[in-house]
Amino acid sequence: MDMAKVAIVTDSNSGISQEQAKELGVYVLPMPFNIGEETYYEDINLSQDEFYEKLKSGENIATSQPSPESVMKLWDEALSEYDELVHIPMSSGLSGSCQSAMVLAEDYGGRVCVANNQRISVTQRQSVLDAQSLAEKGMSAAQIRDFLESDKFNSSIYIMLDTLYYLKKGGRITPAAAAIGTLLRLKPVLQIQGEKLDAFAKARTSNQGKNIMINAVRSDIENRFGGFTEEKGVRLQIAYTYDRDAALAFKEEVKDHFPGYEIHMDCLSLSVACHIGPGSLALACTKKISL
Repeated sequence: MDMAKVAIVTDSNSGISQEQAKELGVYVLPMPFNIGEETYYEDINLSQDEFYEKLKSGENIATSQPSPESVMKLWDEALSEYDELVHIPMSSGLSGSCQSAMVLAEDYGGRVCVANNQRISVTQRQSVLDAQSLAEKGMSAAQIRDFLESDKFNSSIYIMLDTLYYLKKGGRITPAAAAIGTLLRLKPVLQIQGEKLDAFAKARTSNQGKNIMINAVRSDIENRFGGFTEEKGVRLQIAYTYDRDAALAFKEEVKDHFPGYEIHMDCLSLSVACHIGPGSLALACTKKISL
């Protein structure tokens, strides 16, 4: 029997643009946003710049789940060229779209496997690249899903916010993080470990916040992800909302602390930006998978 051809599908929360998706040979579902009375789609008719203009002008921006029709249309397109597919949505702890995809997948007779691996943004992007490597190694869609789910806690994201305004407005935070908000002029650092966006630390200045994130990643490498080895078994990522110059400066700083490590940098996806606002910086690490 020939090896099944496996397509990799994700959503725009991975930070993979439609153009990059074509280059990589993956499928990316654009996430919808309701702004005023209109619905927009990330990277289709809503660019990063347009989004922040609308956010700054105080327009009400709400994220919404992709419609079942849009999900199935993309799956059908992929399955016209591939035997089966792995769908890697944003973390189920941050959106209901993972659960919805699992229900829709039931109608596909096992050809669609939804991986609930609790990632978002730069770590979700890494899962997509990992899934591609696994498919090239000959794994089936179900095997890739199982692998990604067993690997889900091998990543961390730390995010320093410029303001708590958007988190409070969106009501998307755990009580622990909300408690930080009563202290003024702090730079809260949040974390994503699996399911939820939660409080991690409070910094008085952005420099202190950056150090907190760098030390947190160093600790993860030493205590969770196999230590600082010659093979550099961890990937580092930086993500940001809106302020690219600040992110580039932070990248240089991170390079000094982790010499020899490659650092991938991306904008945070708009679904996250919606809840945390502009001016955020994030440092993430993902353990390399062993194939």
